[in-house]
Amino acid sequence: MAVRLYIVVPCYNEEEALPLTAARLRDKVQALVAAGRVAPDSRVCFVNDGSTDATWQVISSLHEQDVLFSGINLSRNRGHQNALLAGLMTVKDRCDVTVSMDADLQDDVDAIDAMLDKHAEGFDVVYGVRSSRHKDSVFKRSTAHFYYRLLHWLGVESVSNHADYRLMSRRALDGLAQFDEVNLFLRGMVPLVGFPSATVEYVRGERVAGQSKYPLRKMLAFAIEGVTSLSVRPIRFVTKLGMLILILAVVVAVVFVAQFVLGMTVPGWASTIVSIWALGGLQLFAIGIIGEYVGKIYLEAKSRPRYIIQDVLDAS
Repeated sequence: MAVRLYIVVPCYNEEEALPLTAARLRDKVQALVAAGRVAPDSRVCFVNDGSTDATWQVISSLHEQDVLFSGINLSRNRGHQNALLAGLMTVKDRCDVTVSMDADLQDDVDAIDAMLDKHAEGFDVVYGVRSSRHKDSVFKRSTAHFYYRLLHWLGVESVSNHADYRLMSRRALDGLAQFDEVNLFLRGMVPLVGFPSATVEYVRGERVAGQSKYPLRKMLAFAIEGVTSLSVRPIRFVTKLGMLILILAVVVAVVFVAQFVLGMTVPGWASTIVSIWALGGLQLFAIGIIGEYVGKIYLEAKSRPRYIIQDVLDAS
């Protein structure tokens, strides 16, 4: 039985890439419809995340030319994760399955066929996983592997080498809708939803147009968000580290007392200064980690909306 598919594509300043992306996705959806894989009223939904260029005008034009294309316009820029969630939550009652992907066409659209195959086998969530990272720089490849290992060590459920290219069934989307937190890290939240899941490997391509919207600064912020949104182990680590330093301080104090009794005391400014700087740095580091969690509690307590939708274009 053909399922009604919505492909959700978050967009921020993608006016250069959108015409190419739309053409490629139109061909893919039409091929899936012709093969009887998806219903004729399937859609491609572009979510404009408060772009400062003509992204929304391009989306509106695409919708006017072809009802295949839907559009959601957020009232302001809210970030990739919020824009993606806005798209998923808006279309979840209009479709049987969604596939989320980026607008730069680095995600191989032909992998959607394999995702639909997995869904037909009974899987509610199908993760698109990169088969290799040989095209990445050595720095990016090594830091990515380190980050995924760090997430697993911290107890965060995540799929290695998976970004936000995934298929989700309607009941999986209904499960995701029950997560009300403001601090979003969908790569860690989706596994928490449960339901049967599978993976599909694909080769990540080059960006079709424009520039990456994730420079190193944003990638680091996103990485910290992933850790602090889904794990409390950093705080426990600080507690254990503090206990260890306290034990070492007691041992050192005993050693100093013994040296004083034996007349072996040797004045040393260097050791004193190093100790002060080391403990001071550790304290600031601990305060920073605690502050990160307190800040998240503050944002959650305010319960501000994660996004506000200004316009919706959909022929459904």
